[in-house]
Amino acid sequence: MAALDAAVSECRACPRLVAWREEVATTKRAAYADEEYWGRPVPGFGPPDAALAIVGLAPAAHGGNRTGRMFTGDRSGDVLFQAMYDVGLASQPTSTHLGDGLELRGTRVTAPVHCAPPANRPTPGERDTCRPWLSRELELLRPRLRAVVVLGAFGWQALLPVLAEAGWQVPVPRPRFGHGAQLVLHGPSDLRVFGSYHVSQRNTQTGKLTPAMLREVLTQAAEVAFAA
Repeated sequence: MAALDAAVSECRACPRLVAWREEVATTKRAAYADEEYWGRPVPGFGPPDAALAIVGLAPAAHGGNRTGRMFTGDRSGDVLFQAMYDVGLASQPTSTHLGDGLELRGTRVTAPVHCAPPANRPTPGERDTCRPWLSRELELLRPRLRAVVVLGAFGWQALLPVLAEAGWQVPVPRPRFGHGAQLVLHGPSDLRVFGSYHVSQRNTQTGKLTPAMLREVLTQAAEVAFAA
């Protein structure tokens, strides 16, 4: 997994994303003007033998693209890691920067797109170009992986084909995304897939996704992932 993470961080396959992530890292946001931005693809985060995976969308321009860690240094991450801490999946409720002491317990956080996209909207082509990284990550996780929480419809649509390619039996037509959706997939092992609204500011500020709703999904997934 360490070799995969290193390779991900050097990828330059999508010209639009390379240009955007590097422009953001140069111009910066005023609040972070004195910081050195990561400005590269952001690898997954968490133990290589995780039984639970959390799949998002892509790094935020001034979050993961700045700090070098998924969901770190932005308000979406504040919501996610607080909820993970509340249900016992994280060692602390905040994720601010690399080396801040955060450890994830049996859980790995990743995304189908590893570069920050303009307007937080990767194209289908960029998603597909990035797919081999997610495929390889799931292949490495497969021996222990028992549950996946998918944050948002984009991640759901990106993940299901990857799981099908990896040997899990995904129904056709593919099930639709929804908060609270659950799938049981048979294949290399039984895998439970859970849907949750994304922890975007829009969703959390409007109440479409509340901390209680997120904790409920994470708790259900953890019960499956870590069942004796």
